[in-house]
Amino acid sequence: MKLGKLQEVDIRKVWPHEQYDFSKWLSGEENIKELGDILNLSLTDVETEKFVGNYRCDILCKDEITGKIVLIENQLEPTNHDHLGKIITYASGLDAAVVVWIVASARDEHASAIEWLNKHTSDELSFFLLEVHAYKIGDSDPAPYFKIIEQPNDFVKTVKAITQSAELNESQKSRLEFWTQFNEVIDSKGKPFNKRKATTDHWYSVAIGSSEASISIDLVNKEHKIRVGLWITDNKEIFDALFQQKNEIEKSLGIELDWRRLDNKKASVICTYITGLDFRNQGNYLHLMEQIIDVVLKMRNVFPKYM
Repeated sequence: MKLGKLQEVDIRKVWPHEQYDFSKWLSGEENIKELGDILNLSLTDVETEKFVGNYRCDILCKDEITGKIVLIENQLEPTNHDHLGKIITYASGLDAAVVVWIVASARDEHASAIEWLNKHTSDELSFFLLEVHAYKIGDSDPAPYFKIIEQPNDFVKTVKAITQSAELNESQKSRLEFWTQFNEVIDSKGKPFNKRKATTDHWYSVAIGSSEASISIDLVNKEHKIRVGLWITDNKEIFDALFQQKNEIEKSLGIELDWRRLDNKKASVICTYITGLDFRNQGNYLHLMEQIIDVVLKMRNVFPKYM
């Protein structure tokens, strides 16, 4: 087999102008989704050239699951103090919870600054520093590549935040451990969907491309089961429309579902259950997690077709 040689391309030849070329390219639906996949975020509501006082940030969007504001600042050159100050200024002015700084190359002192911010800010703030490169093989078109230089250590920040307020109880420890292992399994399977931060919560959400609903994974240890279902935030019309197609949806999924309209609540849920959860016996965790991933992928593939 003949192999080609990977050659790096000057990114200024791919995107000559930072604003009109790179920011415009990155804000495209396919490209912003790819960036979101790298960051484990589901980026929606994309705006470009958002004003902050007398300045303009490059891209502003939201994480679909958490609703957090995401600020993206592009710099097709080596990092400098000026842009480090800008991302902090823009983040404060726009109340951003996630800051993504994309650069041509990261200097050590600025990588250390982002690492310091992640270590010493609250769990509500996350800072990413990425390098963007472009490569080609022979006469092929250049392909973009994002390299993460710094990112938040969610496990450490979560534990730190909780231990500062109170000691973890046994259930919190067990849930944090379960979700940490779950994220490792997602990684081992090539990230079939964006993973979320491991927390002590009993729930874990997966985006489906709609702000009206998401897939929720709920640990119900008292009943030794895991609930996986479509969680509709506040729209009974969507639930009713899906219920009218109940038989077809269940046939497509190959799963019999529990349809809960929850008339006394804003939310509705359409779910199934996986049995065998026991925080004191983790021998079947991998099997349970593989079942969860299988059901989530089926739901992500089927439900959007009917919504």
